[in-house]
This record gives sequence, C-alpha cells and structure tokens, in this order.
Amino acid sequence: MKLHEYQAKELMSQYEVPIPEGRVAYFPYDAWMVAMELGFPVVLKAQVLTGGRGKAGGVKIAKTADEARDIAQELFGKTLVTAQTGPQGVKVRKLLVEKVSSIKRELYFSITIDRTIGKPVVIASKRGGMSIEEVSELYPEDIIKIPIDPAVGFLPYQIRRLKYDLDLVEQEKEISRIVSNLYKLFMDKDCSLLEMNPLVVTDTNHLVALDAKIEIDDNAIFRRKEIAKMRDLTEYDPDELEARFAGLNFIKLDGDIGCMVNGAGLAMATMDVIKFAGGNPANFLDVGGEATPDTIAKGFEIITRDPKVKAIFINIFGGIVRCDKVANGILQALKTVEVKVPIVVRLTGMNKEEGMEMLKNSGLAFSVAQDIKEAAHMITQITKPKKEENQTTKETNKKEK
Repeated sequence: MKLHEYQAKELMSQYEVPIPEGRVAYFPYDAWMVAMELGFPVVLKAQVLTGGRGKAGGVKIAKTADEARDIAQELFGKTLVTAQTGPQGVKVRKLLVEKVSSIKRELYFSITIDRTIGKPVVIASKRGGMSIEEVSELYPEDIIKIPIDPAVGFLPYQIRRLKYDLDLVEQEKEISRIVSNLYKLFMDKDCSLLEMNPLVVTDTNHLVALDAKIEIDDNAIFRRKEIAKMRDLTEYDPDELEARFAGLNFIKLDGDIGCMVNGAGLAMATMDVIKFAGGNPANFLDVGGEATPDTIAKGFEIITRDPKVKAIFINIFGGIVRCDKVANGILQALKTVEVKVPIVVRLTGMNKEEGMEMLKNSGLAFSVAQDIKEAAHMITQITKPKKEENQTTKETNKKEK
C-alpha cells in the first residue's frame, strides 16, 4: 500500500524527522490560502501515488500570491502522465503546499527489504534529487548499502559509517536521531519501503526531509488499522478495488485477452506465454487457492466489463484445489454471469481428467487445451483471425496483380 507524500511526512513527523512547514489542500482556494499563510516562495506538489511528478509538471514553485493561485488552478484536476503511469496518467485531486527550503546539499536515504538476504537494508547516497536507479547506473561508487539485522537493529557503528560516508560530521546528532527513528518507523509500521529523496542539508546546516515516500506491506495491513484508514481509494482503479474486496488479486492491463488463473506465479507465467504467442493480456487475475463459484463469477464479471476483451484464458493448476472443483465452479459461475466471448480452458494437476470431462460434457462452447502452449496458441488465434485473414487476402491480391 502506497502513501501520499503528505501522509508519509505526517508519519515521519511523529518520529521526530524534520519536514518542511506545509499543509495539504483539497481545492484551489485552499492551496492559495495555505500559500498566503506560509509566506512566499512556496512549492505546490501534486499528490499522486506515482513517481516522476516533477518531470511531468506536477511540482511548481510560486513566488507570489498570483502565481500560487494560477498554479493551483492549473494543477487541480490535471492528468499527470509520468513514466510510471502509462499514457492514461493519473488525476490530481490534492496538493501539498510547503514553504521553500534553502538547499545546500541533496542526499538520498531509504530503507527497504533485500529479499536475497531476507533483511532490511539502508541505501544512501551523496547524490540526492535524482532517481536511485540513475545514480546506481551512472555513479555506482556513490551508493552506500548497509544491511541491518532485525534481531539487533540499526547499530551505532553502522550509523557512524553512514555519517562519514555522507559527509555529515557537522550534523552528527541530527543524522543519528533521524536514521534511528526512521528505522523504528520502518519496523513499527511494517514498511516495505521508506525513502527520502532528497534529504537536504539547508543553508543553516540542518537536515530536512524535502520529499518522502512510504510503502506498507499489504500483508500486514490487517494489524495496522491506523494505516489502513490512510488508503486513498480515489487513486485505485474501481475494478481493482472491487476485486480486492472480493478477495481477488486483479490488475488491469492494455491487451484483449482476459486471464483467470489460480496463483500469482502461474498468472505471471500465463501472461508471458500469451506474449510469446503474439497476444496481449488484458489483465492479471489471481483467483487464489479457493476458486469457488462466487470468486470465479466475480472474476468473469470484472474481466467482461472491459470492452477490449475478445477472449478469456482460464489456466488452473490443481494443487490445493482440485481441477474438478474448479471446473464445477466455472460451470456454476456461468449460470449467473453471461460471457459472450470465447473461453479457452487449460487444467492440469489433481483430478484433471474429471475436470476436463465436466467441461466437455457441459454443452457450453469451451475450447479445452491439453497444455499451456497449446492454450496460448488457441487464444491468440481467436483474438487475431480477422487481422491474419486480411493479411492473407492482401498477399493473394498482390500475387494476382
């Protein structure tokens, strides 16, 4: 679960991490009023759950009241298109208005989980203000990585190393307090990512978190009720929200082949196979280990709501759940949901034969595949017949001429 910048800063402030003076605004007039209260210059920052806001025009400085009013009116309701959003972009519904900080140096600091070692790791650099990916590519020698043993925490000698590597000897007490408190925040709130980019040294030699990002482990939200309340539902696709509340893992994509799969790994493999076969998946949909008639029906309902979907590929591995049970779930679901596009089904695993037999004898127009490659070929042929036919016709006409 991603938090907005203003929410991340609110949490950091609770852990005594210095942040710029500012407030979130929900309307252009509010933003103008906050700017007037803070005094100029101020920075107005679009609050969207994506990176690359600055390059997309979502972060602007106002030096006068008129500029603040004009920028607020421009940004509210604007669709920001960044490298992370795709062409559809995201709509700006909130602005964070902050007093401009005087910057002497920009640093980078983050804590994340290194899954290769199974521990939190601090990543820092003297080169803040640019993406850490760019820094690692252009200046790999400037990347500092410090693994942390969760059994003992962020140790004093590790903090001292960070202080010297970032040239923060003058800010020794500040950096020690800030990074210790940030690690506590990271652990207390079950974060998967905590980032300050940049963490700046001001012209008065103090440290301030100029920008902040926090992501919470979705699997821990159930025990973080105060964090769950911070979820901004307006930033999520309505279909993805509906699927989440139904216990499904759904992500909308741009293709025309609907996918219904049990298991996240198999779902990703299914999308890969479809791409290799020349098709384009319309979604990622993991129905989970149950695959009941209700969850399958909800999956059909959400998939067929997308007008781009020309066919549906159901790919099931019978491990925790038997294939015949899934087949029965599919048949029961189709009694309640009308599906007008072709369906290709591939079953493998426990009770595969029984499940296949149930589908073949159902009287419904299923295409049943024996393996995943055959299924991918079948589904791509279904979604591309006209294109191929037109191409063949054109080639024939050329030969006749």
